[in-house]
Amino acid sequence: MSPLLIIAGPTGVGKSSLAHEVAGIVGAEILSADSRQVYRGMTIGTAKASDDEREQHPYHLVDILAPGVRWSAGGFLEVAQKAIADIEQRQHPVVVAGGSTLYVHALLEGLADLPAVSPSLEAQLLEEVAQPDGAERLYEELRTADPVAADTLDPSKTHRLIRFVGLWRETGRRPSTAWEGVAPPHPAILVVLTRPRDELYRRIDARVLDMIEAGLMDEVQSILEASPHARPTLEATIGYRELLPVLDGERHLDEAIRLIQRNSRRYAKRQLTWYRRYPEARWVDASATTAASLLAELAPWPAG
Repeated sequence: MSPLLIIAGPTGVGKSSLAHEVAGIVGAEILSADSRQVYRGMTIGTAKASDDEREQHPYHLVDILAPGVRWSAGGFLEVAQKAIADIEQRQHPVVVAGGSTLYVHALLEGLADLPAVSPSLEAQLLEEVAQPDGAERLYEELRTADPVAADTLDPSKTHRLIRFVGLWRETGRRPSTAWEGVAPPHPAILVVLTRPRDELYRRIDARVLDMIEAGLMDEVQSILEASPHARPTLEATIGYRELLPVLDGERHLDEAIRLIQRNSRRYAKRQLTWYRRYPEARWVDASATTAASLLAELAPWPAG
């Protein structure tokens, strides 16, 4: 079968629309590598494909969990591998719409099987990471202890940061030793979409306004009413966490919008920095690319 085609890049760059167009040309099925699109009800704020789009092409790993259920890169990789095997049995190409950096990394290079941190240490680390600059301090601790592991970690992914630091504190074992000999799970082509910075930031700001106009506030309220245990998931998600104080009467909507736009731009910058670690990545200007031109550049993908 053909390698996976992973279309990655910063938030708001146009990954999903390009993946959908590519799938339409080659008859591919789409695998979401977004850590929040797995949750039912989190639709507007995660920019899920519309119902019409999902009727045109099969989408996988979307709407499979209730908000509040714990999800991880390891869980993603396990379910993704099963979905990929099923798609390949149907002899369809696989297009990955990559939103979460660690999930894309899992598909490209695999994941180590790290031992669990003891509950007492995990609770302590959760308290530390919740402090101002807590994640940054833990990341610097990891970088000092194990720079190889630190270089594979997106500092914004605090769950895995806690696993790494916890392993080091409990055992003195460098986390990077855990994935020695881990093989990449699938052949893959990595395409990283980008745009001129000013254009990307304008798109991000406009998309936030569109989400608010589409009813994001009502979506947050509905999720909380339907799933009382969903709040931690919302608090960990840009676009949702900023609106929670609005619902609590502690923040004005205009301020929440400003924060969502700012945090989304910062997240986009971190994503771009992350993808520079892959020398094999093909960087593509999304403002000057169509599905047809991308496929011409990638030929002979898909094979057959």
